[in-house]
Amino acid sequence: MKIRIGTRGSKLALWQAYYVQDRLESGGVDTEIVTIETKGDKQLNVAINKIGSKGVFTEEIEDQLRAGRIDIAVHSAKDMQSELPKGFELIAFTEREDVHDVVVSHNKELSFSDSDSLTIGTSSTRRIALLKHFYPKVKTVDIRGNLQTRIRKMEEGLCDAILLAFAGVHRMEYDHMIRHKLPLSEFIPAVGQGSVAIEVSTALDVNKKAVLRKYLNDEPTERRLLAERAYLRKLQGGCSIPVFGLADYTAENLLALEGGIVSLSGEELIRLKVEGPADDPEALGNALGDKVIAQGGGRILQEIKQQI
Repeated sequence: MKIRIGTRGSKLALWQAYYVQDRLESGGVDTEIVTIETKGDKQLNVAINKIGSKGVFTEEIEDQLRAGRIDIAVHSAKDMQSELPKGFELIAFTEREDVHDVVVSHNKELSFSDSDSLTIGTSSTRRIALLKHFYPKVKTVDIRGNLQTRIRKMEEGLCDAILLAFAGVHRMEYDHMIRHKLPLSEFIPAVGQGSVAIEVSTALDVNKKAVLRKYLNDEPTERRLLAERAYLRKLQGGCSIPVFGLADYTAENLLALEGGIVSLSGEELIRLKVEGPADDPEALGNALGDKVIAQGGGRILQEIKQQI
């Protein structure tokens, strides 16, 4: 049996692909890595929400899955749209890394407490809106490209710091540039942040699917992400919608899901929490979605859609 692994070509994407490859080959599975350029990789001078909210980093890879040229696609789970196109499914989620957002800077003296004078680079509508809510004096500038490109742009003077996911910074060994870890009490991450998702065609051989789940899927992480993704799906959230959600286990081994939505201006923030049995994570996600919509999230969602 041979598994052909499809991935984007950035260093971080390749790290994820090699990580998946190592897990499979440790189980005796033969593999091959195939790199694919996506729309999001090509249009680096355009904000993600202007390119389109669905499939920015996945569409071309899914074309290869559909054609049978690759067996699996390896993605950052946070990049996956809430509803996959017909004929595709996510069958595994790797063990989750630290989920925090972090402030990264080449300036060793940078202090986030001096936020009045900071310019931060980010292309995430969620991060921009949350910065406007909690740190209204921070200036933001759009920054695109892989992690190395963003760091270079920062060093050239585009911004003082970059707001990124800890997982990517850590995997690329830039921990020494982290100046501040944003607390979860303020910055709940994007749905799926910190995990690698494995996408396949629904037509993939069942034996291959079984092998992939055996060596790649972390069940506790899977339950957390199924809850988060159900919530995202209920709100029809995409790259242009500042929705956030994070599920984790309680001391009683229940699943707790906290999430919400923030207006683009940052003025309105809705954040709620639900708990329920871990064996029905999607019901939990739907329940949180209903609560957020009922308590004003639906109105904020409509206002955002009229602005973008």
